[in-house]
Amino acid sequence: MSHNPRNAQAFIATMTAVGLGSISYGLSQTNAWHPYQTLVLFAIATAASRMKIQLPGLTGNMSVNLPFLLIAVAQLSLAEALVVTCASALAQSFSKDWSVPKMEQVLFNLSTMSFASALAWKVLHTAALAQGGLPTTLLLPLATATLFLGQTVPVSIILSLTGGGPMLPAWISMAKLTFPYFVLSAGVASISMSASNHVGWQIPLLTLPVMFGVFHSYQTYFETETGVVKPLAAAAVAGK
Repeated sequence: MSHNPRNAQAFIATMTAVGLGSISYGLSQTNAWHPYQTLVLFAIATAASRMKIQLPGLTGNMSVNLPFLLIAVAQLSLAEALVVTCASALAQSFSKDWSVPKMEQVLFNLSTMSFASALAWKVLHTAALAQGGLPTTLLLPLATATLFLGQTVPVSIILSLTGGGPMLPAWISMAKLTFPYFVLSAGVASISMSASNHVGWQIPLLTLPVMFGVFHSYQTYFETETGVVKPLAAAAVAGK
């Protein structure tokens, strides 16, 4: 926090309070419980959170857990969705070697993702009721847009406070890098939920290999863009 540590700490404290409020609100809701589905989504979302991609030009990273968070928001109670979200955020906070992250980083990640998921859950289910019980799969783009804004706006603010740059350019850069991934994740989640209606709720298990492929593709692309792969490709061409 080299640029404006007091404002950054105040913003982290604010997001922590918002995140705790979201969790408290979720626990206060009385909805149907889905223990087995929650356990499956908990496991695969946590595993997907460890598949992290470093975003070029930014200090943050992106993991491929989004389809599972969307499924949790759409099909579980708010409390269950927040359990899945918090587990994912915690897993994503650790580095690849599992070194202990800074507490403020963990709090910010947990709070931001909890708030975004709670907001997406509320918007999605309120809209479904307002439309006379319209299937959540048809309203999934609304939940995706809410998660997109709920996650990227706070992150761009904290990047601005800690890095010194203006917030809007940071958000635009992040949006350009992550928006296609959000669109892809919405499509994957929608297909998974539609299939689960006919086959069973275990279908999201089959989505994890798909997201591993997405992770590998993104990783290769970003490495190419930052010049990690280009020298190897040039050497291969020279060898021919």
